[in-house]
Amino acid sequence: MRSMLEAYAEVAGADVIDQLHQLAEPLRGKRVVHVNSTRIGGGVAEILNKLVPALEELGIESIWEVLTGESDFYQCTKGFHNAIQGTAADIPPALLRVYEETNAENAERLRPVLAEADIVLIHDPQPAALLRHIPERRGKWIWRCHIDASRPYRPVWRYLRKFVSEYDASIFSLAAFAQPLPHNVYIIPPSIDPLTEKNMDLPEEEIAAVRERFGIDPDRPMILQVSRFDRFKDPLGVIAAYREARKFVPNLQLVLAGGGATDDPEGDVVLTEVQQAAAGDANIKVLLLPADAHRTINALQRAADIVLQKSLKEGFGLTVTEAMWKGKPVIGGNTGGIRLQLVNHETGFLVNTPEGAAMRIRYLLFHQKQRLKMGRNAREFVRENFLVTRHMREYLTLILTLIHGGEERIVLG
Repeated sequence: MRSMLEAYAEVAGADVIDQLHQLAEPLRGKRVVHVNSTRIGGGVAEILNKLVPALEELGIESIWEVLTGESDFYQCTKGFHNAIQGTAADIPPALLRVYEETNAENAERLRPVLAEADIVLIHDPQPAALLRHIPERRGKWIWRCHIDASRPYRPVWRYLRKFVSEYDASIFSLAAFAQPLPHNVYIIPPSIDPLTEKNMDLPEEEIAAVRERFGIDPDRPMILQVSRFDRFKDPLGVIAAYREARKFVPNLQLVLAGGGATDDPEGDVVLTEVQQAAAGDANIKVLLLPADAHRTINALQRAADIVLQKSLKEGFGLTVTEAMWKGKPVIGGNTGGIRLQLVNHETGFLVNTPEGAAMRIRYLLFHQKQRLKMGRNAREFVRENFLVTRHMREYLTLILTLIHGGEERIVLG
């Protein structure tokens, strides 16, 4: 059976894997611990599901821990998430106390693992306060922000900053997202894994079966958005764009596919709004999929003519890169990480309004040659910039810098 890294070599190239082994050699036997707030749903969990075992294969002890909390904790951290992305959020002191108490309780539970780790990577605001409760730590701690923090709501950011400032380093996905902090700040965009069930090649029979299962007509154009049912993903704006585009493409179909995440208490409310907006239109399919429906999402992306990610705010939209890997042009919101992922007019289009999205849908459906060319450009752009092997290389380089940065020379294997 092929190892994970051998399989990556077939996609990214053997020289890329050789470089990973060289970077990992001085780190063999070190312990790296990741902490986030959920194993199910969302891009962070998807990345860690592959990054952690890949680091293990390179000889680095890798552990993934998840915070536990009650509903008030997740209500508070959802407010943090919205505030970091610029929404005014009045978070009551009682919820802030829950946040701090939950972090303190989790720190006590995780203390044996965190205190002895060589590197601790804390993902997003949910576990940011853990560090304060591990004063005896011996390793370096990094705060990894996956959110567009370019214009945060200042009162909430000031509250969070007092925790984040105590870290040894921070990582943001884009330079434009980074906030001034009293330590070194690094830029590492996320990535996708080309070998997962969500991204691997699928037989045409399986794609056809998914179309049939959901009543999608293979002879009519179909546009798709895959995302959590979240206001910042603007599913209602996608429906508005579809309705405008249907004035010119009357046989158009729309699929909105997604699920929830255990750390997002607003998802059910947004889903209900989407279902109400789509009611009575048989050409709109609203699909609530389980967290493990990876092959189904893969098939839907391959079945689509155009993929949308019309986000209003976006740290880094993994679904954008996933669709591009499948050779699809993407119409994305002109915001955040999507600006990094899309090359406007080359791999897709950036848009600001439902009307703008509708215009681009119309253009791509009426210009098949250009649509296919954009799809080819998109796949190659992902191959060069957004595969998990690049992500691993940059993490390893950062870890080397933090652990061995005081040495005059670092000997690579």
